[in-house]
Formats: sequence, structure tokens, C-alpha cells
Amino acid sequence: MRSVFVHIALCLLFHRLALGKDSKGEEEEEDEAPTGIRDPSPCEVCKYLAVELEGRLEETGKIGGYIETGHGLDIKQKKRKEYKKSELRLIEALNEPHVCDKILEYNVHAERKKSLRYAKGQSETMKTLHGLVNKGVNVELGIPYELWDQPSAEITNMQRSCFTLVEEREENIEEWYWGDQQQSLLDYLCRDRVLKGKDSSCLYEQSDSDKDNKSKGGPEDRKKGDTAPTPTPTDNEVPPLASPPTVDDVKDEL
Repeated sequence: MRSVFVHIALCLLFHRLALGKDSKGEEEEEDEAPTGIRDPSPCEVCKYLAVELEGRLEETGKIGGYIETGHGLDIKQKKRKEYKKSELRLIEALNEPHVCDKILEYNVHAERKKSLRYAKGQSETMKTLHGLVNKGVNVELGIPYELWDQPSAEITNMQRSCFTLVEEREENIEEWYWGDQQQSLLDYLCRDRVLKGKDSSCLYEQSDSDKDNKSKGGPEDRKKGDTAPTPTPTDNEVPPLASPPTVDDVKDEL
């Protein structure tokens, strides 16, 4: 009986998500990416690497103080350098812990389109399934409950690709760091180097809430640091969908 209830509940959930289209009635562009598990694209890997690294550097850029370099007791042999302009700051941002480990904080949000399917926090589908379990419903997804929130295959693949990208492009990252940083890392590293001559459209994909926040913030021109991980929808907020998710979508997120 409970399995029937779960089936009905999932159907209602998917129907609710399907109704979460833009209330303005505008037809959204059809997502050409096939549904199901897929490998993150080079564009998506570079996008979220840039987002995470710039985020770390923005945090450490608020730290004041100086560091001393050199050896020995002779003060004249030592040099003081501002921390936010130091090599130490970049090393820590990249490796302590490794910036690509931040990718494991992301989840697959199968109800979202293109690169926006990768975001931190639980998807609307998983939130609802956890809610059913908390109410005593026996939900069977084919894997143990304790593994529901573990990084999926897509996320671990993205992390591995991120490690490779950092290794291959470390010199470019250092060039950007020591430069004037007038360009965002997203543009400097991803658009102009890693993806030069390739599809870079994912770099500028934004959720509706991102666009609303940007329009309220002032100029339309995108500035350094504007691109960020898609915020997790609130409990009362449902992201727009190209089509209702299926049971396979649930498994894609695991």
C-alpha cells in the first residue's frame, strides 16, 4: 500500500514541478542536452572551477596583514609582503584544501537545464523524497538511503576533470593572479584560453533569480565575479522546467 502511495506522491511531485514554468507564459528554449547521466562538458568544468577559485580569493582578499619571507636571524635578509599580494594566498586558495574538492559540494539538479543542473544544496526532488522518508514512507530508489546524498557519478567526474584542468592550466591561473585582474577568471581562463574557438555559452547561463539580482544591482554589463553558483531554491520556489522530470531523473541525482 505504501509503495502505491509513493508512486502517487512522486507523480504529484513531478506534476507540481512541471507547473513551475515561467508564469509569464513565455516559451523557454528547448534544452538540447539529452536527459540522463552525462559527462560534464569542458565549459561546465571550467565555469565551476573559476567560480570556486574566485570565491576563495575574494574571501582571502579581505584578510589584512603582512608575511615575512627569507631565512636566518638577520632582519635585513627578510622581506615583508602584503598577504593579499603574496604567492602564499594563491597557493592556499588552490591547495588548502584543493579547490576542486569544492566541486563535491555540488549536486545534480535534474529539473534544471544545461549547466544550471549543477548547484549546491539538495534538488527539489531530493528534498521531497527526504520529506516522505521523514514521514515514515518507504521510498525505494534502488540504493541504500545513506548513499542518497553522496556525490553522484557526474559530480565525481567533474571533480576529476577539475583536477586535470588545474594541472594543465596552472600557468594561466598564475598569469591571471599576478596580472591586473581586470578580466574575471571566467573570461581570462575559460573563454579566452581553455574554450577559445569552442562552445563557451554555458559560462553565462544564469537562473531567473540571478538575473533578477543583477538587474536590481545596477549596470547590465557583467563585471568580474558576477558569475556564481546557482543559488538553491527556497522551499516555496520551483525552478522552471523544460519538461516534467521522470523517475530516471531521480536516479541521475544519486
